[in-house]
Amino acid sequence: MAPFESLDFATIDHHRALRQGYPEVVYGEGKNPGQVVAIAERLMDHGRSALVTRTDPSTRQALQSRFPEAIVNEVARTVRIGALPPAPDRGTILIITAGTSDLAVAEEAAESAMAMGNCVARLNDVGVAGIHRLLSQGEALTRAAVVIVVAGMDGALPSVVGGLVACPVIAVPTSVGYGASLGGLAALFTMLNSCAAGVTVVNIDNGFGAAAAATRIVSRN
Repeated sequence: MAPFESLDFATIDHHRALRQGYPEVVYGEGKNPGQVVAIAERLMDHGRSALVTRTDPSTRQALQSRFPEAIVNEVARTVRIGALPPAPDRGTILIITAGTSDLAVAEEAAESAMAMGNCVARLNDVGVAGIHRLLSQGEALTRAAVVIVVAGMDGALPSVVGGLVACPVIAVPTSVGYGASLGGLAALFTMLNSCAAGVTVVNIDNGFGAAAAATRIVSRN
C-alpha cells in the first residue's frame, strides 16, 4: 500500500505517525466541512485518532455529527477524534497564559498536546502585571518537563518564566493587544530578544506548533 492516499482535494499522508509519532493533523481553516469530514474519515480508517485545528462552527458540527465521541473545544476551535493514552514515561507539559485573552491559543496548544499523548497542566492569567500570581506556583513550575508560555501585549512573560525554570520554555506570541502590538509582532520581537537563555519561540498564535515541539522534547527524554 502506498504511504499516502489521494482524494480530489487532498493527499493524505498515512505514514506520518510512523515517522513522527502522531498522524497527520488537519488544518481546518480554508476547507469546507465536507472536505474536513472526508479527510478525518480516511485518517480514522488508518489509525486510532485524528486532530482537526482551526475549525469554524459548521465544521465542528459536521465532525461531531459524524463522530459523536469527538471532543470539541469551542475556545480552541479544535476537534479531537479518538485518543492516544498519555505516555507514562513522559513528563507534564505546563501551559501558562499571561491573560484570559490568550486562552484561545493556549487551549489549541493544550488540545494538541493531549491529542499527541501528553499529560497537560495549566496556569491561566498569571502575567507580569501581577507577577505574584506566577511566583506562588513554584511547585507546578518545578514539576513541568516543558513549559509553553502564551502571551500577547508586550510578550514579557516567557522571559520571566525562562529565568525561573531549568526545563525547556516554548514561547507563543499572540495577536492580543492594542494598536502598537502590531497583531502580535511586538510580542514576537520581545520573545525573540529574550534575555533568558534557552527560550524558544514559535509563530504568532501557533499553539499547535508549540505543542508539537513540546511533544518532541518530552518524547525524547
